[in-house]
Amino acid sequence: MPLISETSERRVPVQGSRLDLPAPGAHRRGAPQRDRPQGQRPQGQRPQGQRRRRQRPGAARWRQVGRGLGLAGAGTTILAALMQIPQRFDGLLLVSNAIANVIGGLHRLGGGLLQLVGVLVVALLAVLALLLLVGGLVRIVRAVGGRSVSRGAGPARIRPVATTTRGS
Repeated sequence: MPLISETSERRVPVQGSRLDLPAPGAHRRGAPQRDRPQGQRPQGQRPQGQRRRRQRPGAARWRQVGRGLGLAGAGTTILAALMQIPQRFDGLLLVSNAIANVIGGLHRLGGGLLQLVGVLVVALLAVLALLLLVGGLVRIVRAVGGRSVSRGAGPARIRPVATTTRGS
């Protein structure tokens, strides 16, 4: 059986749980809430007795017009500054130099990467050669030392000879 609160608010029972949730629209303005201590108000709510000040519809419109004029003025200023660039610099020369620098940088980057890959390949070959050398020497030592090369066989186990003593 769901639990229903006995406060002045209308509550909706929730099936299968002990939660007691307020119904939508159950909060009445001015009704005291028993869940919080007196003197504290929830965030986003005004104290009682203060009315919400409504802005005039014309004020929002004038604010939008002001913002629009500001944005348009900023755009015009930036375009005027961009129009001054060709007078100071040769635009085509500037673009071609930028492209040439990018291509040169990519060429240097590619050369550097190829050199790095070459160094890594040489280092890996050196490590592989050392591993092969050590592996070969270990096999030679095992073969000469008399141990079996096959993996399953270990050193021969020496069993002690049982001695019998005759009673004297």
